[in-house]
Amino acid sequence: MEILPTFMISILAVILVSLLPSPTTALSPTHEAFLHCLSVHSPPSTNLSQLLYFPNTTSYSSIYLSTIYNLRFASTTSNSALTPLFIVSPNQDIHVQATVICTRNLDLHLRVRSGGHDYEGLSYRSYDHRPFVMLDLAKFQSVTVDVEHGTALVEVGATLGKLYYKIAEKSSVHGFPAGICPSIGAGGHISGGGMGNLVRKYGLAADNVLDAKLVDVNGKVLDRKSMGEDLFWAIRGGGGASFGVILSWKVRLVPVTPKVAVFTIHKGLGDGALDLLDKWQHISSKLHEDVYMEAAIRQPMYNGTNGMEALFNFQFMGGCEELLGIMEESFPELGVEAKDCKEMSWIQSVMYYAGYRNGEPFETLLNRSVVSGVYLKGKSDFVEEPIARDAWKGIWDEIMGVSGRSLLMYMAPYGGKMDEIPESETPFPHRKGNLYNIQYLVAWGNDSAEESDESLRVIRRLYKHMRPYVSKNPRAAYLNFRDLDMGINKNAISYSGAQVWGKHYFKINFKRLALVKGQVDSENFFRNEQSIPPLYRSE
Repeated sequence: MEILPTFMISILAVILVSLLPSPTTALSPTHEAFLHCLSVHSPPSTNLSQLLYFPNTTSYSSIYLSTIYNLRFASTTSNSALTPLFIVSPNQDIHVQATVICTRNLDLHLRVRSGGHDYEGLSYRSYDHRPFVMLDLAKFQSVTVDVEHGTALVEVGATLGKLYYKIAEKSSVHGFPAGICPSIGAGGHISGGGMGNLVRKYGLAADNVLDAKLVDVNGKVLDRKSMGEDLFWAIRGGGGASFGVILSWKVRLVPVTPKVAVFTIHKGLGDGALDLLDKWQHISSKLHEDVYMEAAIRQPMYNGTNGMEALFNFQFMGGCEELLGIMEESFPELGVEAKDCKEMSWIQSVMYYAGYRNGEPFETLLNRSVVSGVYLKGKSDFVEEPIARDAWKGIWDEIMGVSGRSLLMYMAPYGGKMDEIPESETPFPHRKGNLYNIQYLVAWGNDSAEESDESLRVIRRLYKHMRPYVSKNPRAAYLNFRDLDMGINKNAISYSGAQVWGKHYFKINFKRLALVKGQVDSENFFRNEQSIPPLYRSE
C-alpha cells in the first residue's frame, strides 16, 4: 500500500474525525490516536464513520447488543466487566489488519467477535478491567459453495444457519457437520472444534477444515501455506482468538442422504425414563454411524415437577422404515412407532433440530436476531464409563428439585468417526474412549442478583453432583462450552498457572498449543481470560 506524506495524513485524519458521528462527549486522546493510526493504515477512500462506533451513541449500543444471545452479558453499564472503549466493525481484510496494528501500537487490548454466541461473553467483555477495543466481524458473512469440488468458503461472521442455507441452495445431497443452533457464528464455533449431530459420521467441524485465512499479530494475512502446519493445527480446535483474527474458513462438504429420518420421544419418570437413560448410554455410541441418538433430562422453567422429562432425539441418514428396524433391534424399550418418525431432507432436519417444526421457511435460518430473553450459564463434561443405573435417580432428583428456572442436562453420543481420529490430530482431544458429552444449562428470567446467584448455585451443585460419574484426571470440558468457574488468566499468566483450566479443555494438547502460541504471539497480544499462554522451547 502506498504511504501518504505526513502532512497529508494529518489533514486526512482531521477530515475523517469530522465525518464521524459525534458522541455525547468529545473524543478522548486514546480515541484520537487510534483514529489517526487507523487512517494511516487504511486506504485513503475508507470512510471511518462506517467502521468506528463510540460509547454513548445509539449505533454503539446497537452493534454491541446485536449478537448477544445471553442476557447476562447484554448490559452496557454493568460493573461486573468492562465494555469496549469503542467498536470497530470492518468490511475489508485491510481494516482488520489496520485494527490489529493500531491496537498493538497503542498498547490496547483487542477482543474479537465473529457474530455468534459466547458462553462467557469473552469476545466483548473484559473481566480484568483492562481497556480494550472490540473488533466485530459480523459484516464478514459471505458464504460461497462449490458443489463441483465439494467445498465452501465461509467468512467468520456467517452463521451456521446461513452456511446450511447456502449449501441447500446448491445441493440436496451435501451438508456440513457443525452445531444445531443456526445463530452460532462460524468463526468461533469451528475454531473451538464444532460438535453437531453429524459428529458420529464425519467428526467435528474443525476436522473438515481444508484452509483458513488469518490476520496475525503483525497485521499480515496468512493462509494455511504461509501460516504453517503448527498454527493451522492450533486454530482447528484450540480457539482462534488466542492466535490471531480468523477471517474465513475453507471447509469440506460432506454427503448426506436424500431422505433423513427424525423423531423425538418424551418420557416421564412413570414411563421408565431412568431405565431408558441407562439403556441409551450403553448403546448410543455403538450404533452405526448413520444413527445419531441424543438424550436429555430437563426441568422446564416455571412448570414445576410436572414438566420434568427425558427427551430422546434421533436423526438417521436414511428412511423411517430402516430406522424403525434399527430401533426394534437395538432399543425396543423406547417403543418407537411409525407415527413417531418423520422423513425429510437434510436441510429440513436442520430446521427440525433448530426447533422450527411448524413449516417455517428455510429463510428463517438466515435470521441473525438472536436475543433469547433469558439469562444462561453453561458447563460441560465427558463420560467414559456408563453411569450406574442406581445413580440416575439421584441425578433426576437433583434436576427435579429446581423451580423457577430451567435446568437441562443434554447428552450427545460419540463413537463412530470420533473413535477413528487420534486425540492429537487437532487440539480437541476428546475422542476414542468417550461415550458421550454432557452439556449443562441453566436459564432464568430476570437479572436480579438473587435470581442470578441462585441459578449459578443450582448449576454448580449439579456439576458437583456429577463428579463421580464423569471423566477424571483431568475432568474434561469442551472449549465451546466455555466455563470461567475453572479459572481465568489475569494479565500475562504463566503456562503452569493456565493449566488450571487448560488441561480440562485440551488435555495432552495444551502444551503444544502453548508452544505454538510462543512461536506466533510471544508477547501474548491476543489474549482473554482463558486464552492460550505463550510457552517457549527453553522452558
